[in-house]
Amino acid sequence: MIPEDIINEIKYRNDIETAVSAYVNLKRRGKNLVGLCPFHNEKTPSFTVYPENGSFYCFGCGAGGDVFTFTGLIENLDYIEAVKLLAERSGIALPQDGYDDSMQKLKNTIYDINRDTARFFHSYLMSPDGKWALDYLTERGLTLKTIKHFGLGAAPDSFDMLIKHLKEKGYRESDMLAANVVGKSQRGTLYDRFRKRVIFPIINIRGNIVAFSGRAMPGEDKQGGKYVNTSDTPVYKKSENLFGINFAKSVCSERVILVEGNMDVISLHQAGFENTVAPLGTAFTPEQAKMLARYTKEIVLMLDSDAAGQKAVRRASGILENTGLSVRVVAVPDGKDPDEYIKKNGPERFAALLEGAVSDMEYKLLCAAQGIDLESDDGRLKYLSAAAEIIAGADDIMTRDIYIGKMCEKYGVSRTALTSRVNELRKRNRVQKQKKEISDIIRPRFTRDDINPERRKSLKGTAAEETLIAVLLKNPDFYKTAREQLPPEKMITSLNRRIYETIIDTLDSGGSLDISVFAQKLLPAEVGYVVSLQNGEKAGKNPEIVLKDCIGVILEEDMMIEASENTGNSLEDWAAGLQSIIDKKSKGKG
Repeated sequence: MIPEDIINEIKYRNDIETAVSAYVNLKRRGKNLVGLCPFHNEKTPSFTVYPENGSFYCFGCGAGGDVFTFTGLIENLDYIEAVKLLAERSGIALPQDGYDDSMQKLKNTIYDINRDTARFFHSYLMSPDGKWALDYLTERGLTLKTIKHFGLGAAPDSFDMLIKHLKEKGYRESDMLAANVVGKSQRGTLYDRFRKRVIFPIINIRGNIVAFSGRAMPGEDKQGGKYVNTSDTPVYKKSENLFGINFAKSVCSERVILVEGNMDVISLHQAGFENTVAPLGTAFTPEQAKMLARYTKEIVLMLDSDAAGQKAVRRASGILENTGLSVRVVAVPDGKDPDEYIKKNGPERFAALLEGAVSDMEYKLLCAAQGIDLESDDGRLKYLSAAAEIIAGADDIMTRDIYIGKMCEKYGVSRTALTSRVNELRKRNRVQKQKKEISDIIRPRFTRDDINPERRKSLKGTAAEETLIAVLLKNPDFYKTAREQLPPEKMITSLNRRIYETIIDTLDSGGSLDISVFAQKLLPAEVGYVVSLQNGEKAGKNPEIVLKDCIGVILEEDMMIEASENTGNSLEDWAAGLQSIIDKKSKGKG
């Protein structure tokens, strides 16, 4: 473990309010601060920062912890990496030993494997054996300079060439599997995951190769699909990365172009539009939106023009609503993708197309008109009803006013009628939103059953465990009483037992119950659970009495569970066990 004094010094120089404010717009509510959670999509703030004890907690998704936990979640780092990052920002030197960095060592090994794998694929592409792949890329209009810039490669048509190469480099099979560059058959045989494919290395925002995407050749047997992609690994989550972000981050302060595929990104970069990125084999995600919000002011959505592309635009614009980014949309003419368009029409026409991007609202209105006969009265009425729904979804009153005016002028409807309809729809939407918010409060997305499924063994006993932990977190002076009367093995659920043991061990050794103690030992979701107990009201106004009651309930529930587990014994044994419980309860009352 990292020494407590160093942890405290790093936290002192990186207070939770300042750290979170870099990513979340916080508003003060009493002594705490609230904002929209950066870890899940929400419209009503449920994310709370507690400056008094340096913690945060989201009542919507259950995320919680200290400044290290927050940094790790927002930057996709593990605990040790987050500590190192904040220490580096603060100019604090960490000791080279004294803590378990096995996960970091594995990550570093995976980075090394990915780097050597990318070099292997690129070398093969540029060799005579890889001519088939190089010809494909050059026929797609890519120059050698672009191919080298993106580190493109090719996987040979072999089951073990990469495995042999990596073994020669000294890598273990287990680490190759962890990097997901090789797979294992049901018979236990290793094989290269990428075979006879053009390879696109995926590079994260820090410049590390984290994954690969392999495209099958046109006309080839696409066993495994058109694309084979790296699965999630200790260094890669596809929902949290974007293709091209390593280059785009330096030139996208004003605008990012979001396209659909890797080839779109590469073609646009080659043409000078280096602020282009794409999702990675998945729909655009809230995590990707939050990443882009750190680097730019505006996102231009340039997805395919077919029905699937329109659906993708609607989904992406919904995700981007709460990021503070300006959103515009470009519909590429003739149903072409950006790669095809720029090759046929050139950079100048593409730049003009980009400048003609419409607002998100205008795009929705254009899409709503498709398939409707606007020359007929019925058609205009149908379209205006759809347009009113779209306009009603805009929170900004000036935006609504502008588009109501445009619709009335274009389609000859009275402003009073359309405004009235929009206001009716907004009232309906407001009622539905309030019902949903109430429903979320009654049935929140996050439940303690998700974190501690064993609580079903005894709801009463687990509630007592949670209250006992809350009391000790707020009143650590009571821990000796708890330790003497309640051995850890009597705790009903294993999660609460681990938390209780951490409390006892920490205080026995003279440490303090900082959230960092738990963050080094528990999973992120479990840390959030501890924070929720620390900042809740379970301890009550008479914590000493509450503690005593909790201990009694836990011991009683433990005996009841033990008795129920022994029901397979003889009737005499069961009766004796029951009498033992009665005797212990009688002694406790005496």
